[in-house]
Amino acid sequence: MSRAKVAPGVNPLRDPRDRRLPRIAGPCGLVIFGVTGDLARKKLMPAVYDLTNRGLLPPGFALTGFARRDWETEDFAQIVHDAVRDHARTPFREATWRQMSEGIRFVQGTFDDDDAFDRLRTTVEDLDRSRGTGGNHAFYLSVPPSSFPVVCEQLSRSGLSQPSGDAWRRVVIEKPFGHDLASARELQNIVSSVFRPDDIFRIDHYLGKETVQNLLALRFANQLFEPIWNANHVDHVQITMAEDIGIGGRASYYDGIGAARDVIQNHLLQLLALTAMEEPVSFDAQSLRAEKEKVLSAVRVPRDIGRHTARGQYTAGWQGGESVVGFLEEEGFNPHSTTETFAAIRVDIDTRRWAGVPFYLRSGKRLAKRVTEIAVVFKRAPHLPFESTATEELGKNALVIRVQPDEGVTLRFGAKVPGTQMEVRDVTMDFGYGHAFTEASPEAYERLILDVLLGDPPLFPQNTEVELSWKILDPVINYWANHGKPDDYRAGTWGPRTADEMMARDGRAWRLP
Repeated sequence: MSRAKVAPGVNPLRDPRDRRLPRIAGPCGLVIFGVTGDLARKKLMPAVYDLTNRGLLPPGFALTGFARRDWETEDFAQIVHDAVRDHARTPFREATWRQMSEGIRFVQGTFDDDDAFDRLRTTVEDLDRSRGTGGNHAFYLSVPPSSFPVVCEQLSRSGLSQPSGDAWRRVVIEKPFGHDLASARELQNIVSSVFRPDDIFRIDHYLGKETVQNLLALRFANQLFEPIWNANHVDHVQITMAEDIGIGGRASYYDGIGAARDVIQNHLLQLLALTAMEEPVSFDAQSLRAEKEKVLSAVRVPRDIGRHTARGQYTAGWQGGESVVGFLEEEGFNPHSTTETFAAIRVDIDTRRWAGVPFYLRSGKRLAKRVTEIAVVFKRAPHLPFESTATEELGKNALVIRVQPDEGVTLRFGAKVPGTQMEVRDVTMDFGYGHAFTEASPEAYERLILDVLLGDPPLFPQNTEVELSWKILDPVINYWANHGKPDDYRAGTWGPRTADEMMARDGRAWRLP
């Protein structure tokens, strides 16, 4: 009897239709460039350990680090050990660590060092023999975008990017994907000259968060919300990513990038696409991308950009009970920098479902609190059969999807205040992941790294989505470049006064999460 051919990296013993069974990666290894950075230490290495601890990686899995530090493999193993101890989500187990540490390797070198990449190829080939990785390797580029071309060139020159037989080679790229449309296309040309489109995984870690994925379940698994998810019932949508931290230690990355490029172009426009898209035919990668691309292609910024956008820079203030310096006083920054630390924009979606419904996106550093949320604010009831005094404290109904830190969903609606008088006020009904489920949600990087090793691409934006996002944002960035400097806002507040004025022009106000 003939056997069906199994895709590389897929566990042949698992029925993909049975969602009760965990998805376990087949034989493979992961090579991380930039292992000395915060991302690798705080997120990537702990995520690999947590996947190992949960039994989702094969026993022979290999983790290889590449950096210019003068380390031996034992030194790198200690770095991984410390990172796991400090940042892993699951408990530290000696048995798990021993299994993981046996597959750890380190290659010392710089990105322009041919010999170093030749040694990396030798290391990978040795792992195929000693650990049974089967020629399947993913290359994680946790490095500045300026280093992508030379790393890709070296992976091609050394033969590391070319698999043999049924094996696979994949590349993982961290945002930002360029700094405008032209650079994004240039980056795509470089990477696609070395790897096939299906082997390029662009990481947007927000798409790996449980709450973001729950947005799809909330919309399409329930009859309750979808009938009112349109311009007939929705007044507007606010998508907020607020951080209470500053830029300390990230001058080399952040200066010249700013809040719009760093967050709105990727995280927030992806959240918008998931919020506004039509129901996909299925939840496979192709169907999801098709619907997201339709939405992004219909998004436009109003013509009068100055009236419908705002930007700011934080100044000295108080945060968490301590005094903090302003953006221009942060170490390593140009004191005349015009890079924004707060950005807010209004966009409209030219589709039948959303015509006339503005979407407001905002992100900033040193704001009043750390929160990421999607707030769908509904129109007022067309008629309220109450005295005006009975509903003077009643706001608009709202459905708020909390992405972080208190993952869950809140529904705001009006209810009668106890007593003899008819008085209606806002109340909330709350769903929290921590209360409803006993198992803690995996970190986003756990899900995304596992998806890379499985070759499962639904949560990764394709190049078309990246280009559409830059087409939306480029006019805003170009306008700002020619119109003065960002407005000041004090650290610990909700941003510059111009952001409130932007909303007031539309007769609306920002939510206070």
